[in-house]
Amino acid sequence: MTDVRPVRPARSADLPGLLALAAEVEHWFGPMVAEPGFHRAVRDGIDRGLATVAEDGDGLLGGLLFGAGGPGPHHLHWLVVAGRARGTGVGRALVEDALRRRVRGPATVEVVTFGPDHPGAVASGARVFYERLGFTPAEAAAPGPEGGSRQVYRLRVD
Repeated sequence: MTDVRPVRPARSADLPGLLALAAEVEHWFGPMVAEPGFHRAVRDGIDRGLATVAEDGDGLLGGLLFGAGGPGPHHLHWLVVAGRARGTGVGRALVEDALRRRVRGPATVEVVTFGPDHPGAVASGARVFYERLGFTPAEAAAPGPEGGSRQVYRLRVD
């Protein structure tokens, strides 16, 4: 059984914790913490109610930024789980919460993750994670800021 933590909407006070989570994965995704655009995106997600977090008594376990619905697919823009919480169901809880609250079928949800040859593809477990949630690999996406390959994954919600 997985240790699923409650998920809640992110608050402004969560920004430092979300930045600390981002710092844990910059070696895979490229710079975020020092980027003003990333700070703006997180603040905007919080202000628009599109950012969620999971936490325990020691701080944030994970965070997610979801794209607002509209014409075309929904987008899972950013998902990170603290190293100490990977494999415990936190990522699944964050994604399932976003899908439950934000997506009405029929719809498509897209996420861009590591390409199959990216060193983070195996180490992070991201590709297997999304496949276990029902996402399927699709076309290649533009390389990440660190130069690594990326791939779109899609989920059809009926």
